[in-house]
Amino acid sequence: MAGSDVKAESNNNSTNNGTSNTTEASPAAAARPKRVRTGCLTCRERHLKCDEGLPNCQNCRKSGRTCKRGVRLNFIDTQVRLPPTIPPTHEWNVNFLDESRDIASEYKGGLGRYSAVEQSAPVAAQLNPDSMIDHNPNGLPPRAPSMSNQSLPPMQGGYTDYSLSDHGGRDSHRHSLSASDTASFATLPHSGNNAYNAEQTLTPPSEQPRDYLSTAEETLFMQVFVEEVGLWMDSMDPMKHFSQLLPFHALGEPMLMNAFLACGARHLTLVNPTYGEDKALHYYDTATRGLLTSLQNPSRDTVICATTAVILNVYEIMSERALQRMNHIAGARALIKECGWSARSTGIGAACFWLNVGMELLSCLHFNWQVAWDPDDWGVNMDFTKDCEPGKEEIWTYRIIYIVAKIANFRATIPRFKEKTVHEDQMRMQARYAEWKRLKDWCESWEEMIPRTMTPLAYLQPRETHNHSSFPEVWLIKRSTITARLFFHTAMCLLSQICPVMSVEQPEMYDMQNAHSRQICGIVAHCKDRGVASVALRSLAIAAECLTDRREQEEVLSMFEKIRKETGWKVGFLNKELRQKWKWGPEDTYPAGPPPPSLSGLPYQGYPPTSLSGVAPPLQPQQPPPQPAVPRQRPANPLLSADFSSQHPPYQSYYVAPNHHHSAHSHPFG
Repeated sequence: MAGSDVKAESNNNSTNNGTSNTTEASPAAAARPKRVRTGCLTCRERHLKCDEGLPNCQNCRKSGRTCKRGVRLNFIDTQVRLPPTIPPTHEWNVNFLDESRDIASEYKGGLGRYSAVEQSAPVAAQLNPDSMIDHNPNGLPPRAPSMSNQSLPPMQGGYTDYSLSDHGGRDSHRHSLSASDTASFATLPHSGNNAYNAEQTLTPPSEQPRDYLSTAEETLFMQVFVEEVGLWMDSMDPMKHFSQLLPFHALGEPMLMNAFLACGARHLTLVNPTYGEDKALHYYDTATRGLLTSLQNPSRDTVICATTAVILNVYEIMSERALQRMNHIAGARALIKECGWSARSTGIGAACFWLNVGMELLSCLHFNWQVAWDPDDWGVNMDFTKDCEPGKEEIWTYRIIYIVAKIANFRATIPRFKEKTVHEDQMRMQARYAEWKRLKDWCESWEEMIPRTMTPLAYLQPRETHNHSSFPEVWLIKRSTITARLFFHTAMCLLSQICPVMSVEQPEMYDMQNAHSRQICGIVAHCKDRGVASVALRSLAIAAECLTDRREQEEVLSMFEKIRKETGWKVGFLNKELRQKWKWGPEDTYPAGPPPPSLSGLPYQGYPPTSLSGVAPPLQPQQPPPQPAVPRQRPANPLLSADFSSQHPPYQSYYVAPNHHHSAHSHPFG
């Protein structure tokens, strides 16, 4: 009995103690911190509580481990079923978009849980992506696909060798940015129909730069960028930053890498109809989100941000929508100014500056705009007695671009109305003629002082050319030389059209326009360098206006078609404009007699013809100038507000002033 009593008492004590312990433990359990959901992946793998410290948590600092960040998803059920079919009605329709594969492909092993997709693309687009990479059993880095296996097509064909099985047959998508979105980025850029929408998680920056590209898709898009898009981006850069240096630096900069891949993918959609725009838009949106995120960080690398914005601006220009490609055009200019880049810069700063002002200048020549950045503030050295030796071709290219920019400003400010008195009108005319004469003297001095390497190595008359062209064959060697000569002849053509004291119909101006127009046509007709296509298009459009011979006109149209097949750029609007200027009828009939040369839509100047050295006679009141037709309203130059100090600055909702500015020289590619 005593033993039983002891045992019972022991049990009672243990029961009471257990109850007491439970009661005492309840407040402790309530005070215990909840499980952290935003800790690092390293602590989660080690089953440790993370203190969420940034940039590295305490556990990782103590153990010397890498503090990995991100979101890990576990794909438990990946069964894919067709969506239910809903009969359409006249009031609404439903489109189902399955993005699960695209999202899963961003994670290791995610896409492997899905079954293979049946391909319905053309045979040319069903190449095996693995066949584009040489598998090395020794584990050495794979080699990029050689262009010998993807040779460029003849002028009559498209790019049929650039194909991947998971691209072909995709539907084409379009940007859906509103005017307010493009002005201030109030919302992230996205495409309403794009499979890669704005909700996708931005790929986190790599902890260390990659040694090389390891996927067939990235390799293809980067290859296309380097060998096609980078050609004309580097047309004025002696160091070839965009096509030879920056791609290596992009291995450690995801934002820069996505911008490159976006341009490469975009070029493929232009030259190969089997490619949809979804890949290009995905990389463009990813790069844009990365840029906007970086702009909120005051400790950001300003050089990388400015370079990325410039490349994204190139993507938008390739998107063919001139009135809606303004997402990054003002932002790129503002970031360039923030970095302090100008014509005096070197390295990547000079490359971005000249590419940016060059693209703006071509737009100004098309829309008859003034250049937003005053050329006198560029810092161009216009001392023609210096740098006259071979090897300085790019310096002379910069000088002629400066002159063309001054001419563009002169043309855009042609007076549209007369002054109150005849005397004031005559004084204004004489002042403008003095400026015109100074610009013309600059052009002539430029041609006289350029190095010998910037003059033609060969010149054949039309009857001596092997293809029986209507234009002379002008053989120039270096790409920057071709670009410079096209700008020079374009400048002379424009000057012949905007002389304040002589109309273009007068023999001196007409001969000047005709001679330089034929030089432009001769250079473009026989040039095989795709890197000058952007300048060639605008120069050729200006030069072709004064052509009167039907055979020459048809050859110019064939030049546009050749450029279209090489680059994929849409040139149909140029063909239409030229046919109207040439007075072609609906059935391509050409009326007898040469049409008067066009003034490229320039406003009436109201100046009577006179000699170059004489004073213009008084205006005749009984012969009022003809009233021009009301011109179509042109868009304003978007770069007029390209400054972070303006009332409506670019990236308005995201921009934070940086703490410091990185120098381009501090970068390996600077």
